[in-house]
Amino acid sequence: MALDSEQIERLLESQCAEWPLAARNFDALRSVELREVAMPGWTLKVQFNPARIVSSGAKVDARSLAERPCFLCEANRPAEQRGIEWEGYTVLVNPFPIFPRHFTIPALEHTPQRIAGRMAHMLRLAMALKGYTVFYNGPRCGASAPDHMHFQAGNTDFLTLPAALEGAAMQVVAAEPDGTTLRVAAELPLKVFVVDSADAEAGARMFDRLYAALPMPDTGEEPMLNLLAYATAGGVRLVVVPRKRHRPSFYGTEGPGAMLLSPASVDMGGAFITPRAEDFGRIDEALLRRVFDELCLNDVEIKNIAENVR
Repeated sequence: MALDSEQIERLLESQCAEWPLAARNFDALRSVELREVAMPGWTLKVQFNPARIVSSGAKVDARSLAERPCFLCEANRPAEQRGIEWEGYTVLVNPFPIFPRHFTIPALEHTPQRIAGRMAHMLRLAMALKGYTVFYNGPRCGASAPDHMHFQAGNTDFLTLPAALEGAAMQVVAAEPDGTTLRVAAELPLKVFVVDSADAEAGARMFDRLYAALPMPDTGEEPMLNLLAYATAGGVRLVVVPRKRHRPSFYGTEGPGAMLLSPASVDMGGAFITPRAEDFGRIDEALLRRVFDELCLNDVEIKNIAENVR
């Protein structure tokens, strides 16, 4: 069935009227603390959101996943949770929101979190849901349910990376006659690849070329990455954030300097989420640079990937 922004916003409205947990958590967003951290070419937000400890503190090792029921499977969802089916997925209201309008979009089938073969789905979603960013967290890059394939979506104006990219210098890596391009924004503190296309299938083909050049971790699951996609005046934009580590070296709740910080696509999109008050006040430019240095790729690594795109 067709899908658009108005449909999912009506779903959010009805779910908040029927589901007390969702209503409480969306209402609580109105009073969460926000502040900004300026970096060269980019200003990021920091949000203190205690409800997100469910995700930031999630255990994603194989044993923990095997021992808990999958909360994205229909049989295990709360009785109040309803959704809209779309092309093998279900659009659901996220009951632990970061965005003022936040949705989770799991596949109908319980299958591992893998983007291979699904990029056209992601880009079609982004083109249908104008005003929203559709995002994907790799199984070792922030996905709290790496055992069940899913996207998420939130209102784009909450993120700050899209605006930063509008003013960022970008170098062309590859281009097609139809106008589809792959470029790299290497001057921002976070190094990202950007695919622009008028067509979801063409954008997916360009992504596949980049995907084949990304380093594969020893786990063999898929290259480590976060993905953000949103509609543009010319079609659709995909932002690819290659990663090399899941969580920073100081992740945790105990010990000197420990912080419960588990960056995923939203954080890489310019909104860092902290579920603990003591961490909220500690995030500054130096710490964000450390996060990007530990988790993401440097100039040399990005250049090597660009040179290997075929």
